[in-house]
Amino acid sequence: LPAGLLVAARAPAKGTRLFGQNCPRPAGQGAGQEPVRSRGLPEGVEYIPTRKKGKNPMKPVGVAWYSLYARTRLGYLFYQRQVKKARERYPHGHSVPQPYCFPGMKILPIPVLSNNYSYLVIDTGSSQAAVIDPSDPLAVQAAIEEEGVMLEAIFCTHKHWDHSGGNEVLCQKHSSCRVYGSALDAIPRLTNPLADREKVTVGCLTFEALATPGHTVGHMVYVLDGGPFGSPPCLFSGDLLFLAGCGRPFEGSPETMLASLDVAVSLGEDTLLWPGHEYALECLTFASLLELDNSALEQKLQWAVQQRQEKRSTCPSTLGEEQTYNPFLRTHRPELQEALGLWQAGGEDPDAFRARVLKEVRRRKDLYQAT
Repeated sequence: LPAGLLVAARAPAKGTRLFGQNCPRPAGQGAGQEPVRSRGLPEGVEYIPTRKKGKNPMKPVGVAWYSLYARTRLGYLFYQRQVKKARERYPHGHSVPQPYCFPGMKILPIPVLSNNYSYLVIDTGSSQAAVIDPSDPLAVQAAIEEEGVMLEAIFCTHKHWDHSGGNEVLCQKHSSCRVYGSALDAIPRLTNPLADREKVTVGCLTFEALATPGHTVGHMVYVLDGGPFGSPPCLFSGDLLFLAGCGRPFEGSPETMLASLDVAVSLGEDTLLWPGHEYALECLTFASLLELDNSALEQKLQWAVQQRQEKRSTCPSTLGEEQTYNPFLRTHRPELQEALGLWQAGGEDPDAFRARVLKEVRRRKDLYQAT
């Protein structure tokens, strides 16, 4: 891991929400509630739904099945079945968690379901904590009790049950806990809808919400400011970005997904990536079929094979690393374009061409998963 950025702690900006008063703050700075911008999509990003159902990029799953899963009670029942089966198959989780600690801050990955990750983020000075995407409430509650912390906030990246299914139970156990996410997604028990680039502070932990539509129309990622702890920024990416992969654009176009991926890349190369799933081996293997001579990809794949043989987690990676082997972040690279047999047409907008490249990578990945 990189040595990290030593970034000075900033005073809460307008739009920041604060919990706890144990962190020193500059005089005159309060906890405003005003959002940075109007709620919804980030400025300059347009939501463009997939026009034809027959060309939906999640075709291997099935359009009808996705609608049932995302919009009806059948989806919740399926999620409950997933939880039960995963608890039986992985009584101690699908991976060995590896805590990430800096003075004053701790990130504990919680392996849940068959390949999901929830994250318990702790301000060790105040014992206040937030959880990202609590899929299995029992696993999350066990971590909370073991760490001896108070759960103040739930951050949901999106509405899908494998990321939000634990909200109800945890809110019942922790009456003061607030649930954050996008109002554009039907997130269970949502109490505090967030705007793009709005900030929330839990103890000394400051999270910034970034609207990243595509996987769902209201998908958000959360960036933890690591500066006060001597840590790099930490990106909790949900289903936007995985190690060597990205989520399916169930509710958006390639153009929408590309814009959201660019938002993530703009955070800086040393940013730590904490994804919503353990998909590293599958994604790296697929990527190796596209770029046969990518030495960084080959080395990462060898490392991931060893990690997974020992049931160890592969997160975090860094955004700098990801740009050397993740095909969904390499749409600008001539070697990937050539491997896909795509060339930019005369007068074609560069981002429009990159969206075409992304669409082709996604198509091939879906076919790879379906075989």
